[in-house]
Amino acid sequence: MATSAIRLLVLGAVRQHGRAHGYQVRNDLEYWGAHEWSNAKPGSIYHALKQMAKQGLLHAHEIAPSTAGGPPRTEYEVTQKGTREYFALLREALTTYDQKMDVLSAGIGFIVDLRREEAVELLEQRLRSLAEWRSSVTDYYTPEEGPESLGHIGEIMNMWVHSADADARWTRGLVERIQGGSYTFAGEGEPFVGVLGEGQENPYATGVPHPGDEA
Repeated sequence: MATSAIRLLVLGAVRQHGRAHGYQVRNDLEYWGAHEWSNAKPGSIYHALKQMAKQGLLHAHEIAPSTAGGPPRTEYEVTQKGTREYFALLREALTTYDQKMDVLSAGIGFIVDLRREEAVELLEQRLRSLAEWRSSVTDYYTPEEGPESLGHIGEIMNMWVHSADADARWTRGLVERIQGGSYTFAGEGEPFVGVLGEGQENPYATGVPHPGDEA
């Protein structure tokens, strides 16, 4: 099964277009640099699109064959079930701490699809999760005594504590910026456009279109 980061990224990318074919989704994710900080590689993206269409999260529209004579192009649209899954993944990405960085990065990429007050509430929940997780580490490791007290293995717990502290500082800063009026959230006006327009060149493209997905 595709990872939650890929599922969130693909659902979010399709949702921003309304309807999108695989190459558009791939192009958007490369434009956002997702191929650098997640497993959003071409094969994973196309697999996720097909998998989520089978699961009823996306509706696949068969479009006329390309002018080059290739196979029909498939355009995807997020279903009601897919919309529920998208927001569930988004909320989980913003609140859960025991996760890889790609999940949080995907969540931040779509945070403005929420209302401002909910975004703040979810991030504050994340801060509570961080504090609880840090506390579980310091039940076994006392930062004031230094990592040497546990041998070199103590460096692992020392890294975890530093990571939690840095994450908490960053999260508090984001909460302050959102509360201070930064960014345009759902219901506040025209959203930030983070997708490429039709025919707009992608400066970060990594390869040629996938067979069957060219116009």
